[in-house]
Amino acid sequence: MQQRFRTLMTWTSLPAVIALVVLLIAGFFADHQNSVVAEQAMRVDVAKEMNLIRANLEGNVNGDLQLARGLIATIVTEPNMSQARFAKLAESIFREKTHLRNIGAAPGLVISLMYPMEGNEKVVGLDLSKDEEQREAVLRARDSRRLVLAGPVELKQGGQAFIGRFPVFLDRDRPTETFWGIVAAVIDIQKLYEDSGLLDKKLPIEIALTGKDSLGQSGARFYGPAHVIESNPVTAEVRLPTGSWQIAAIPKGGWSATPRNAWILRLAMLIGGALVVVPIVIAGRLLEQRRKHYADLRRSERRLAQLSERLELALDASQIGVWEQDLDSDIIFWDDRLNEIYGKPADGEPRSFEEWSRSIHIDDLEQAKLDFKQGIATGLYSSEYRVVLPNGIVRHLRARAKSYSDDTKHKMVGAEWDVTADVALTRELEQAKDLAETRNAELEAATARNEYAALHDTLTGLPNRRYLDIMLDSHAATGSTAGRGAALLHLDLDRFKQINDTLGHAVGDAVLIHTAKVLTSTVRPADFVARVGGDEFVVVCSSDISIDQLSQRADGILQRLRQPVPYKDHQCRIGVSVGIAVDADGAVDGPRLMVNADIALYRAKSRGRNRYEFFTQDLQSEIVRTKRVADEILAGLERNEFVPHYQLQFDAKTLEVAGVEALARWNHPTGGLQTPAEFLKIAEELDVVAIIDRLILEQTLHDFDQWQRAGLLMPRASVNVSARRLQDEELINSLTSLSIKPGTLSFELLESIFLDDNDELMVWNVNQIKELGIDIEIDDFGTGHASIVSVMKLQPRRLKIARQLIGPVAESAQQREVVQSIVQIGRSLGVEVIAEGVETMRQAEILKDLGCDILQGYGLSRPVSAHGIMEFLSGRRRRTAS
Repeated sequence: MQQRFRTLMTWTSLPAVIALVVLLIAGFFADHQNSVVAEQAMRVDVAKEMNLIRANLEGNVNGDLQLARGLIATIVTEPNMSQARFAKLAESIFREKTHLRNIGAAPGLVISLMYPMEGNEKVVGLDLSKDEEQREAVLRARDSRRLVLAGPVELKQGGQAFIGRFPVFLDRDRPTETFWGIVAAVIDIQKLYEDSGLLDKKLPIEIALTGKDSLGQSGARFYGPAHVIESNPVTAEVRLPTGSWQIAAIPKGGWSATPRNAWILRLAMLIGGALVVVPIVIAGRLLEQRRKHYADLRRSERRLAQLSERLELALDASQIGVWEQDLDSDIIFWDDRLNEIYGKPADGEPRSFEEWSRSIHIDDLEQAKLDFKQGIATGLYSSEYRVVLPNGIVRHLRARAKSYSDDTKHKMVGAEWDVTADVALTRELEQAKDLAETRNAELEAATARNEYAALHDTLTGLPNRRYLDIMLDSHAATGSTAGRGAALLHLDLDRFKQINDTLGHAVGDAVLIHTAKVLTSTVRPADFVARVGGDEFVVVCSSDISIDQLSQRADGILQRLRQPVPYKDHQCRIGVSVGIAVDADGAVDGPRLMVNADIALYRAKSRGRNRYEFFTQDLQSEIVRTKRVADEILAGLERNEFVPHYQLQFDAKTLEVAGVEALARWNHPTGGLQTPAEFLKIAEELDVVAIIDRLILEQTLHDFDQWQRAGLLMPRASVNVSARRLQDEELINSLTSLSIKPGTLSFELLESIFLDDNDELMVWNVNQIKELGIDIEIDDFGTGHASIVSVMKLQPRRLKIARQLIGPVAESAQQREVVQSIVQIGRSLGVEVIAEGVETMRQAEILKDLGCDILQGYGLSRPVSAHGIMEFLSGRRRRTAS
């Protein structure tokens, strides 16, 4: 009997055990899959955050290095650039938003040019070819002829930085190129990391960067903790102009975090398992009891009670309420758990269908009744709805039932359980999904905005210099196969700086926006318009446009930009100078096209501005010649080839020596002695006129001292001084150090200086010059350069009548009256009058009669060297003595 009982128990429990094992396996698999899905979601979130940092790093590094490329193009045309010129060009780069710490240039691999100089003095003079830490990257840039980005690098002046080194080659259009040196752009690491988001304390991920010196995965780690690389990170490539870095990221706290829905899922699986296993066990026990012999009624009843008790415990543990309804009478019997779910008293009283209907939420009632009606028709009932408890609480319920017939009665038995927590969890998951989709859209929009901002000017909305370079590179790649070249117009606004300085930057911004609108509305839709600098714009046209069409296009731009630009109460008038370069060949060389357009633009500006010029080979030759002369001038300054020659001045009445004027001459090693007419214009462009003035002054003082020591009578010497020299803040200090004897030196204002509108520094310098005992003379008086008001303000010691007025005095009575008027003006102001350009003794007699005090010209003495002056004075002294 006991063996039979055990066999029966085994057969009834076996399905439950099998079901339990299957559920456990399914539960472990579901839990594992949930963890896998959660980790994949975390990796997606980490990748989104990491890609934003990666895009910022790429944009910032590429933008910083791109700013330095324009400086390199200028160095190619000015390889002997001075520190002042270099600083002026580099200063414009630092006006842009940049992470550059400094920019240095190393001609011949020795650093000699630097901006800013302050704080970077230690590296000036450093020979990169001998520095062990920098030699490899420098030689790699030279040999590969490409930009090399190195770093992080320990700087000589302290701190760390990334250094982009650009090799510079001259004469690239010739068969043999010349290596000029290296231009190094130093990127501040801290500022780059901060602007790229790496240092954001709210960043939800940990990041590590690998690839020192742009070596990618093969390089060393230079940012972030080591455990990031070892923790199965999300990785991506940070693409740099040459080489790359690898960026790796993991979430803060690692990947071991338990998914947020893990315990809910496990609870749901436990409840589902209970719902499957418990009914199987219950059904097995009931079947076992029914198979018992009816004779053992007492034991059956006891076992039935035990099973009922166990069923109650199971239902209570699973919080499932059970009901049974007589479908003929609509009477429903609820157990205590179901009464608790509906908020009803556990009184054991039957419920009606109407009472059940009143508990259902009004919005779900119609669908709940329809589900119940379909359940009666099909025999299987399933529904979900909300019920409103007497205290106002709303619960979500899920119901399952099946109909059966008992003798003559038609009944339905079912179960209901509270799924409010599941519904809330589902809503939370949907909200989390919506939030993730929103953040993904925001990230994509931010990436698009960053890419747009990196390629466009924020003020005008036009493409920027970086976009222009990309477009020209693309044109070069496709032009050779399509057989088309390109035409490039380089525009520079005239008088824009005056508008900015006088009316403010708001007006200047309005002018730039107006210019952008004029350009985009004037050119063809297929043409490319970009703003590449403060007031510089570029238009790129395909080569199917003819020279005549380009001229018409430039004329149209000039005409429209000549029109006044209204801004509030102002009418701003500007102009534009345009340089045009055409490359009709298939392959387009973007840098060369830009250089050629720059050369043409320079010619347009030098010819009076507000015009356009085409680049030609003759213009190229002239630029090469000008560059050669400029190089020779700079070399001549180093070799002291600029020397004074002196033209004697004589008293008009006695013809005694009254002084001498120092004239600058260039003792060219192959061209011989050259006058300022042959080199002054280029010297002005090089901004070295003030240096020449200083050299001539110092040599004149030396020669004057030699004459005095030799006992030769020389009352005074006059030296030409440029307006730039008068604006030098250190002028007075340098003059004070020369110990000039009062009354022996005069300064001639050589250039057309409008003293009616002079600046405060110039006026102060002129007054201080007088305090030092140095006389002031106005040169070329009478040609319109200086007014009577200017003379009264300046109170010079002498006026020098221009040679244009002196030449005709022997033939023209009217001209004699003009000269006599100037003499009378000088006498009324107590100023001596010098007549220069005296070619004949007849002119000398007339000028003496007209009242001139001093005479100067070829008719009396030609310019000679200091030795010639000494011989002249010595000879005159010997003749006087004899």
